Amino acid sequence: QVQLVESGGGLVQAGGSLRLSCAASGRTFSAYTMGWFRQAPGKEREFVASISWSWSSVSTYYADSVKGRFTISRDDAKNTVYLRMNILQPQDTAVYYCAAKGPTMTSYESWGQGTQVTVSS
Repeated sequence: QVQLVESGGGLVQAGGSLRLSCAASGRTFSAYTMGWFRQAPGKEREFVASISWSWSSVSTYYADSVKGRFTISRDDAKNTVYLRMNILQPQDTAVYYCAAKGPTMTSYESWGQGTQVTVSS
């Protein structure tokens, strides 16, 4: 497992932007699929985006609700994954969690503590 620490959350007006960061420990960071999830009050945690290496290229996936607005990226030299969030809406308000899945795992086994994102209307 890896240790994950998120940062970058905060309060922003609708239409604004934020960039979340997730710093990971471990020497094999590049082998992990990294994901972002979120949980709004009273709702279940939901998938937001993921990023992994596929052969020599990066593969990314997004929830339909964030496609075209959010961008996930990674810097393996810094053991960090980012989530750039643009055109934020009040429905994006949630605690955002970073997660890691090892190359042999079928589910995410490491989770950060979460960072709050609040979008005001």
